[in-house]
Amino acid sequence: MASPASAPLAAHALFHTHDLDEARERVASIFCPHRLDRIGPGAFDASHHHLRGERLSLNYISYGAKTLIAPGELRDFYLLQMPVSGAASIRNGADSYVSDQWRAAVLNPHHATTMIWDETCRQVLLQIDRAALNAHLAGLIAGRPDRALTFTGALDLSSPRGAALKALLLYLVAEADAGRPSLQPGSLLGRQIESTLMTGLLEAHRHNFTDALSHSRGHAPLPRMVRQAEDYMLAHVDQPIAIEDVAQAVGVSARTLQLAFRRFRDTTPMAFLRDARLDRADADLRAALPGDSVTEIATRWGFGHFGRFAGIYRARFGCTPRQTLQDALADKFVS
Repeated sequence: MASPASAPLAAHALFHTHDLDEARERVASIFCPHRLDRIGPGAFDASHHHLRGERLSLNYISYGAKTLIAPGELRDFYLLQMPVSGAASIRNGADSYVSDQWRAAVLNPHHATTMIWDETCRQVLLQIDRAALNAHLAGLIAGRPDRALTFTGALDLSSPRGAALKALLLYLVAEADAGRPSLQPGSLLGRQIESTLMTGLLEAHRHNFTDALSHSRGHAPLPRMVRQAEDYMLAHVDQPIAIEDVAQAVGVSARTLQLAFRRFRDTTPMAFLRDARLDRADADLRAALPGDSVTEIATRWGFGHFGRFAGIYRARFGCTPRQTLQDALADKFVS
């Protein structure tokens, strides 16, 4: 077992402790509240090193003992876990697999997670802000994701793209250990590296936008009528508009506009408008105050069928609108 002083990112140590409660609290301050229990061999000897970037962070964690870690849903971030020694059993939603030096784990924030790290498990972790990764994906597929980005299974680090991502991560760790950290908030180089890491993850691992990502390469430039239609719908997102209104505003037939959206956005104009309204409803739910209700917010953004609203909201954001509202109100109560 490597000592904290010789472990990856040692110059960015957050803590080193033999106290399980302290380790739980200190790790939670960077990630999220979670259950942490020693359940097997090894002396509990926890270390966490943390290098913060603008949209993501590099981390190193070891516990020294066999541990059970159960954070539930991460909610705000994706987490790539890459063992440099040992192994971990992972359950993330319906996925269950073993992560080791040849297979990394990618935890979806909208699925509950439970893990068991063996006593020799030492990991480099890449924490990526959920909103940032979704925005980066939108830029790559030239359109807003219409459902929660969901990775599947273990990430094969022996594949060409998996190996390239691993090499880049280890290079960044080595540079930080040499006193040349590239991930620094406000750094243009750091921001470019963060974008490269996000692209690398999206290309290296299977997810529900893999086909759209492949299809987006080599697309023709987006037609002006599509850009104008999107601008019109966003400007009138709070008003009752139909496909005919949008088509008239940009000077084409409804059929022509539908075909253009299908070809260049792989969606329809009305689906684009629905997603824009869902984004506004989600923002209002997250900013809700005592007395606000899901029904009121859904109606505000044109969703009259509340059961259907709850279904499409969950498909896009990975939780129900009621859960988002309750979490927002709970956060305000605690603060």
